[in-house]
Amino acid sequence: MEKANRLKKIIEKVLHDNKALEIVSIDLKDKSSVADFMIFASGTSSRHIQALSEMIIKKVKDEGILNCNLEGKESNEWKLIDCIDIIVHIFIPEKRKFYDLEKMWSELLPKERIMI
Repeated sequence: MEKANRLKKIIEKVLHDNKALEIVSIDLKDKSSVADFMIFASGTSSRHIQALSEMIIKKVKDEGILNCNLEGKESNEWKLIDCIDIIVHIFIPEKRKFYDLEKMWSELLPKERIMI
């Protein structure tokens, strides 16, 4: 979990330093076995969300974490970065509001733990 906490702070810093909007982190350790954390952020445009995703992947690789995967490469509205312990969603604001994933993940109770 210590590794995940350190990686979470690194990812949040990249997002913050590069002007991502509405950064939200959700602790999943008592909610799901999918990951330890899920991070949500918005970008101002499709180019911005692409740049943010590329910067995160570069930074985590520089930190020695080589098994991060980018989903949504062709999408102009959403990117998902799977870093095993942390999942990062970067949306344009309209799609983020439409899917409202952070509400779903933040409201799960421990007894409703999702096993995947």
